[in-house]
Amino acid sequence: MSITHIVMFQFKPETPAQLVDDACQWMLSLKEKCIHPTSQNPYIQMSSGGTDNSKEGLQNGITHAFVVEFANAEDRDYYVDKDPAHQEFVQYVKGIIQKAQVIDFTPGLF
Repeated sequence: MSITHIVMFQFKPETPAQLVDDACQWMLSLKEKCIHPTSQNPYIQMSSGGTDNSKEGLQNGITHAFVVEFANAEDRDYYVDKDPAHQEFVQYVKGIIQKAQVIDFTPGLF
């Protein structure tokens, strides 16, 4: 069953705009950089993201959101726990993120 992984960030206020843009581009580039250890091919099925533009006012400081889709929980688990490209990204953003929220779900499973 596929897994949808949603990641939302609030960057530290002092983070320069260029570093925010770099982090966002890096996050999106993980679709090509994350390589499955067995197949040696990219395994992220879809990745998209952008800056919040909601007018509802319910963001609680969150400014950027990303949606990543995996074929199964095993791929998601590898991505989160072991993928070297993802781990490098996580280390980079630790210094510029004020808040991160993550939620994963299986479409249609309630």
